[in-house]
Amino acid sequence: MTSSSSTTTPSKHAFETRVGDVKAPKSGINALILDYLTKEGYPEAAAKFSKEANLELQQEKTNIKRRREIQHAIHVGDIETAITALNDLDPEILDMEPQLHFSLLRLQLVELIRQCNGGDITPALDFATTKLAPRAAMNSDFLKDLEKTMALLIFPHDSLQPEHAALLHSDLRSKTATEVNEAVLMRQAQGEAALRQLVKMRAWAESAARSKKKDLPERIELGLNGEDNDDYENGHEPMIIST
Repeated sequence: MTSSSSTTTPSKHAFETRVGDVKAPKSGINALILDYLTKEGYPEAAAKFSKEANLELQQEKTNIKRRREIQHAIHVGDIETAITALNDLDPEILDMEPQLHFSLLRLQLVELIRQCNGGDITPALDFATTKLAPRAAMNSDFLKDLEKTMALLIFPHDSLQPEHAALLHSDLRSKTATEVNEAVLMRQAQGEAALRQLVKMRAWAESAARSKKKDLPERIELGLNGEDNDDYENGHEPMIIST
């Protein structure tokens, strides 16, 4: 007596079927892609895609490249270069954005601490005293961030608490690079990439629907996290939209 396993294809969730029935206009998708490539700092890709999609480039290639170079410097931990380039691009931005300036200086302190781990901590102490302490003295949030960062000088880096270990993770570089890029775009009256806004709206909508017990699949994939991405090798944040 022979047995056979079932080969019935699992039926799609009703929500997935409805999503599959939605057809977005190609022109709108192309505009979103070009907007993302432009604002996230991919000048070559934006220029090539604008030609292929017959769309006008939103910014000059040089402008996009300068923003990318700033992000690149942050991603590889060269914060001093990033600050210099940012000041060259917009001499007023750090004066107008004290939170952003402090975030960059704190990240620079983290990089100094990373370099002197187990060795001479004088450069990090001097930098914290001259660059960060005066700002922290006037802002309680800055003071808390500075104190948390200085803990890296006290405890071994292989046994840090999660909140302290997070400061040494590459995610902090990525987060700061994104904040800098968005600040520059705001100063240029551009705003963040529309695709980022849509993903945030989508995350909010899903959260609201689940809180109201709506019938949704257990997990809804965005489909944006490609596996074959070599942007990290180029010192650039992968084209991934965080929520």
